[in-house]
Amino acid sequence: MSKVLNGRAGVAPETRRLVERLLREQGYRRPEKVVRTAVVEVVFYGMHGHLAVEILRGVKQVVAGRGLTVAFTDARQEESTGRNWARALLARRPAGVIVAHMGFSPEQHGLLAASGIPLVAIDPTSEPLQTVPSVAAANRHGGLSAAQHLLDLGHRRIAVITGPLERRCARDRLEGVDAAMEAAGVPLDERLVRTGMWFSFEEGLSHAREILSLAAPPTAVLCGNDLQAFGVYEAARQAGARIPEDLSVVGFDDISYSRWCGPPLTTVHQPFSELGAAAAALVLDLAGGESAAQTRIELATTLVVRASTARPNGR
Repeated sequence: MSKVLNGRAGVAPETRRLVERLLREQGYRRPEKVVRTAVVEVVFYGMHGHLAVEILRGVKQVVAGRGLTVAFTDARQEESTGRNWARALLARRPAGVIVAHMGFSPEQHGLLAASGIPLVAIDPTSEPLQTVPSVAAANRHGGLSAAQHLLDLGHRRIAVITGPLERRCARDRLEGVDAAMEAAGVPLDERLVRTGMWFSFEEGLSHAREILSLAAPPTAVLCGNDLQAFGVYEAARQAGARIPEDLSVVGFDDISYSRWCGPPLTTVHQPFSELGAAAAALVLDLAGGESAAQTRIELATTLVVRASTARPNGR
């Protein structure tokens, strides 16, 4: 059992699985005080440049102030090579773990919980397990404020390109848009809603091509993130539609490129650095033996209005 809890070799695969299952079923948690390394590890599922850098910056600001360092793991890359990131992480004995923009299986959570490693999730892809505190942006409010901005400009035919709806952040953003439009008396037209799978440029491009080819195209498009919005920019260019004169576009995230595209993108700012800092403070409190006062912390999002939105037809 000690070898399993510490991620060490020398255990047959079948025996390891059996021990992990028993630990999980019995709700075991290591009682003894284990010497941890002075490291907080951040686990991503795919490293997305700007987002990961900002999260790591926020984590570092907090942990460095307490004399610790930061490490990171790309779980997708580890899994692609057949490695078990959770077991490898146990062997490194970090002081705490922050899981960013991903889910984890009950098996992985059970193993980490049994080992006594404090765990916090940033923007989990689904509802986190009850015992895992989480930090996220106020995605529903972000979607609502983006839709309200377009409604205030006079738009009524508003299209939406979402992220994958199995992810909580995508559902929350869509719910915010829907709430704003219902309150304005112009319910969201389901024929103008498209669901993405990856929050990618390519799906923004393909979905916008479909939407803009409709007999009655929208006057505005709300996107699940900035990459999808850039795809809409390209679809508009190919269709000969001008932004914002013919089509207003709103993104979500406020990555650095959103300020540099032409025209600069109206988007919803997510406080990625602050999310990392809040998660780091929480995981270090847990590592110090404190209990979490809140199981979920939400940080405010902010609408950043730039030049990609205007009144319909430029009026």
